[in-house]
Amino acid sequence: MIAGMTDTADDGTGPTAEEAAEPTPRERRIAAGRNAPRVLARLGFLSPLRERLRLLEAAGDAYDLDETADIYGNGVVEALERRVADLLGTEAAAFFPTGTMAQQVALRCWAGRTRDPAVALHPLSHPEVHERNAFSQVSGLRPVLFANEPRLPTAEEVRDFPEPFGAVMLELPLRDAGFVLPTWDELTEVAEAARERDAVVHLDGARLWECTEHFGKSLEEIAGLADSVYVSFYKSLDAYGGAALAGPASLIEEAKTWRHRYGGAVFQQFPTALSALIGLDRELPRLPEYVRHARVVAAGLREGLEAGGLPFFRVHPEVPHTHDFQVWLPYETEVVAETAIRAGEETGTMLFANHWDPKGPGLAFTEVHVRAAALEWTADDVREAATDFARRLTGAQPSSRRPD
Repeated sequence: MIAGMTDTADDGTGPTAEEAAEPTPRERRIAAGRNAPRVLARLGFLSPLRERLRLLEAAGDAYDLDETADIYGNGVVEALERRVADLLGTEAAAFFPTGTMAQQVALRCWAGRTRDPAVALHPLSHPEVHERNAFSQVSGLRPVLFANEPRLPTAEEVRDFPEPFGAVMLELPLRDAGFVLPTWDELTEVAEAARERDAVVHLDGARLWECTEHFGKSLEEIAGLADSVYVSFYKSLDAYGGAALAGPASLIEEAKTWRHRYGGAVFQQFPTALSALIGLDRELPRLPEYVRHARVVAAGLREGLEAGGLPFFRVHPEVPHTHDFQVWLPYETEVVAETAIRAGEETGTMLFANHWDPKGPGLAFTEVHVRAAALEWTADDVREAATDFARRLTGAQPSSRRPD
């Protein structure tokens, strides 16, 4: 043994070998989801590396593999950029390694044009909740927040906002509010209200791909309401990563300069670019079907949780706007998470495969994702699994506090 070091397992100050080998709840949850014959979604990023690499077996159908590999954004990366611009009906598009970088660059470029660094956005928007104040800390932007309710802002809120702003950023759908969307008329009115204030409209469209079913509009029509759009390649399309910024050619050219300055000019990105092209071919055409089936799943969950005797629950939105939605239950997160894991381990049916987060004393919520695997579930299948889950959960100790 090295001098100064002790074997903590032997002296009683640390975990035993058996305790150290015990899987964490997260590891158990992921393993249960992988092993369960029945799940609502098999998210690629949770797959073993060997399985994840199989995605590129379809690369030859998406791009000519006899072409030279990309170097600093040419070749297959340029092909992906053209594909995105065509889909969204914009003059140009630029590939970015992350959406965080893409949106900072876009809004920084717009701030130079409007001479106003203020960006109006919802308090639950991704940059505010998940990006550690990147707008202000890195890009010199100044977030101003409107619409405290868990929904997108209204046209009146944009018009009546008490301070100036150069850009309005709209997250479609607003994930942390429950993957919610406005109506088409509401979205159109918000864009018009922003322009009445001489502000540009930027869409945080990380999940824009699955919005067409709700709006009854094409991707080009939705993107046409905005001055610029960001889209993600892995959230809906199951690619390895990456994002794109789409908009006017002059904006995209400037954005590529800032991409380089931010460290986004990666030497070769062909695996990610190829996986994105595969996702556009495979997953994009199926997203409306996933959205429609999410409504079946949500209805089955409501019926099953009620039949299982839960004192309170919430499926939000009641009719999902996309193929993702939330479920809220009056239990501590540890209780409901353990129940979900055990149900998957013991029955082979993993109804809730995502993590649970606290939203107050004795109140937990999770996100439900509906993908290709869910299409094998009938409404009766969902009801049966939800009833079983609820009956398991009612054997635990629920919170005595019932939300209003």
